[in-house]
Formats: sequence, structure tokens, C-alpha cells
Amino acid sequence: MKKSILIVDDEVRIRKLIADFLIREGYSILEATDGRDALDTLVTKQVDLVILDVMMPEHDGWTVCREIRKTSNIPIIMLTAKDEEVDQLFAFEIGADEYVTKPFSPKVLTARVNALFRRIEKDKIAIYGGLEINETARQVSIDNHSVDLSPKEYDLLTYLAENNGKALSRQQILDQVWNYDYFGDLRTVDTHINRLRTKLEDKSTLVQTIRGYGYRFEVEK
Repeated sequence: MKKSILIVDDEVRIRKLIADFLIREGYSILEATDGRDALDTLVTKQVDLVILDVMMPEHDGWTVCREIRKTSNIPIIMLTAKDEEVDQLFAFEIGADEYVTKPFSPKVLTARVNALFRRIEKDKIAIYGGLEINETARQVSIDNHSVDLSPKEYDLLTYLAENNGKALSRQQILDQVWNYDYFGDLRTVDTHINRLRTKLEDKSTLVQTIRGYGYRFEVEK
């Protein structure tokens, strides 16, 4: 499936220039003319990366970046004529992943997009139909929205996902997630599974119950 990139810039010429180069690389392109349009698009469309201009009407790039970071870890490349060091530092502080100044080379911008995707893919354990587990950051997201898991819930989900398709007994899960020296009740596993399912919402069906035995993490093929 093609990765989708949202280009947010109020200049048609800039959007078309960037889009032409990224389409040649095999990406699917969405466009937004201002900050408000960008935020609306992110709610209704699947987006894998945002190229975000700073100076725009209807919410500038700084505002849009902050709003995105409230709910999502989606990669953001800031695109701006502001080349002062303080502006670059501010961009990174509010959550940007890359900072490209105008005028820019579309070839270099495309190379940065490719490099950013490679870096992200290296960090990921896997993506399961919209459920993303980032091992390096110990973060979980669903459709680019962060899921707040406790350390034990994260360890539990990771263990289940790493054993995708395998039936795991409650004792196996207890031994591996809580360590072999844990002498707690097996119901501890059930309690944490229930909490995990609640937080996974519509992705809770990935964690299946095996009656009288344990659990299995399974992604529909």
C-alpha cells in the first residue's frame, strides 16, 4: 500500500512542485491550502507524513504542529522561509521531525522524506492494521493516535504481538511478562488483558481469548 503524504502550503506552485517529485517516488499525495484544512484532512484521511509550511492563513504551521502532537506521532517536516537558528530550535521543541528552509531543492526534500520513512521503519516492531508498536520509543498508536499504556500493558501487548498467531497460556504470559520469579495469581493476566483491550478500542479484537487456556494475538490475513 502506498504511503500517503499531506502537503500543507497556501501556494499552489509549491504544492504542485513537491507533489510531482513525491508521486515519482511512488507516494500518494493529499493537499491542504491552510492550517484548518490540514487539521480537517488529518481527521478524515489516512496520512503517513505531513509536509507543513509555517506561514499560512487559518492557523499557521506552528499551531498545526502543536495540534497534531496532542494526539499523534505522525512524522512532520516543517517547510519555511525562516532560516534563523531560533526558529529551527522552536520547530523541534514543538514536535517537528525535520526542518527545510525555502528556497529548497525538491530532490533534497524528497530524499529527506525517504530517509525519515526509513528511520521510522527501523524503529518499528510492526504495524498491525493501524496498530503501531514503536519499540525504541516504547510507544503504541492506533491510526496515528497515541495510546496511553502502562509499562506492564505495553510489555504485555509487545509479547502478544511478537508471538502473532500463537496460542499462549496464562502461565506462559505470566512467566514472560511478569518474569519467572513472580508468584501472583493467574487472574493478574486476565485483569491486564481486559485493561489492554479497553485501551485498544476497536483493535481489541486482535487479542483473542482461548477458553480455558489463555490468549492469542492474531491479525486477519
